[in-house]
Amino acid sequence: MVPMRDEKPAYQGRPLPRPHDEVVDQGLGFDIGTLFDRRRALRFLGIGAAGVALTACGAGSTGATATTTTTSAASGEIPDETAGPYPGDGSNGPDVLAQSGIVRSDLRSSFGDSTGTAEGVPMTLQLTVSDLANGGAAFAGVAVYVWHCTREGGYSMYSDGVEDQNFLRGVQIADADGRVRFTSIFPACYDGRWPHIHFEVYPDQASITDSSNAIATSQVALPQDVCQSVYQQPGYEDSVANLRKVSLSSDNVFGDDGGASQLATVTGDVTNGYTVSLAVRVDTRTTPSAGSAPGGGPGGTPPSR
Repeated sequence: MVPMRDEKPAYQGRPLPRPHDEVVDQGLGFDIGTLFDRRRALRFLGIGAAGVALTACGAGSTGATATTTTTSAASGEIPDETAGPYPGDGSNGPDVLAQSGIVRSDLRSSFGDSTGTAEGVPMTLQLTVSDLANGGAAFAGVAVYVWHCTREGGYSMYSDGVEDQNFLRGVQIADADGRVRFTSIFPACYDGRWPHIHFEVYPDQASITDSSNAIATSQVALPQDVCQSVYQQPGYEDSVANLRKVSLSSDNVFGDDGGASQLATVTGDVTNGYTVSLAVRVDTRTTPSAGSAPGGGPGGTPPSR
């Protein structure tokens, strides 16, 4: 029997404009009509991709894998997240971005008038920035500011004992492939937060002198198995217990979607160091909406903003 017109494949009562494709591949117009904000869009993409994968498995397909699902879930814009209470970008006092020498690739040592060095398991951080407003092309020339805590869980410029240091902070300019690369150490897990790395994306190097110029503010989530290996090493003792008390789903930043598009891919080992990689998709057509700093964290009461 020939199917009736009203039997056309639909999603939530809405006919699919591309009935032979997956729900996540129906086009921008369909997405906009279904979704109301970026955060909801991210959740939809994750659920839709997983649902399609499960349906394919039930039908006997061999093509649905965890890797495929992760890629589909992470196809949208990187979520805007809080810069936290220790950004050092001038938004709440200390401003490392105004200091000569901030554009650098090796973040382990302080610069300028500070001379300290942060110890820990070696880590290379590689972020690849793409421009969704330009069809997902490499976002060459953007400035990416990265910062994270020490292996003890403190933040330079803020936390007790390292207020006079500026290590584990730096800026790189994206190359022709939209890539920036930093040499650093693996951060701790401090009480109340999942292990993470902060970053801000600016239009260009000249823009970093004003934190309001950032076109994206987000965080990189670190995989649990890698964290567990790192935290067995000397200097990370407090991280072992702290990691047991938190999860990606309970974290106050990653918890809304489990870090679906912020969970890094990591290779390496504790002896030779790790390479942490994440695709950062930025859409300049949207308005940045990073929230206020959450309470808690190392170094006592967060500074007022």
